[in-house]
Amino acid sequence: MKNESSTTHFGYETVNTAEKQSRVREVFDSVASQYDIMNDLMSLGSHRLWKRFMLGKTGLRPGQIALDVAGGTGDISAGLLKLVGPNGSVCLTDINSAMLNVGRDRLLDKGLIRGLSVAQANAEKLPFKSGSFDCITIAFGLRNVTNKQAALESMKRCLKPGGKLLILEFSKPVIKLLEPAYNLYSFKILPALGEFVANDAASYQYLAESIRMHPDQESLKGMMDSAGLEDCRYYNLSGGIVALHTGYKY
Repeated sequence: MKNESSTTHFGYETVNTAEKQSRVREVFDSVASQYDIMNDLMSLGSHRLWKRFMLGKTGLRPGQIALDVAGGTGDISAGLLKLVGPNGSVCLTDINSAMLNVGRDRLLDKGLIRGLSVAQANAEKLPFKSGSFDCITIAFGLRNVTNKQAALESMKRCLKPGGKLLILEFSKPVIKLLEPAYNLYSFKILPALGEFVANDAASYQYLAESIRMHPDQESLKGMMDSAGLEDCRYYNLSGGIVALHTGYKY
């Protein structure tokens, strides 16, 4: 009989813990080139507003240092670079090399070179010195992490005293009337869009399932508290379909 810690969820499927990382990598290898197009289709463009709200809550000032974890195609990093200005710096990280390459190339194409560094890194074991960053962001990446608690603790360790962690992620709708339409969209329309645009229904089926398996608003806040973050709170966006969680290291 397996120990509880030896298995985890890959969407609705139970898999060996060691297997999840490679399965997630395969998903994002598949969708990397179409990821931003699919984000626009999946959210009807709302992801841009959610990310803008997140950037507005960073509190970053010119000259500060930020880390974008699971930064994928680099849109959050682009916003962070504008906030910290020419004397600040932003490190874009992702565990998936295909996503990271897309993000790096897009930022370079936009001329966002000054202050940018790029590193392939596992959110559970960030390879940075303790107290390195004024702000850490992770947008729509935490639900794909195998050990979310380890990732929260790793990000907290990397924050400077007074630093802020922001987590933007799909969550649980707080308006009950939204749920039937949300379920229909997630499990019928989303995989069909994935098949039509990216020729990959299975990956988008996983993404829909991973959203449902992710901790709800209060559960994630409790995990942040347990990681040693303080003044943790969350903002429900689009009726709770998405939530922004924030916390500080003091």
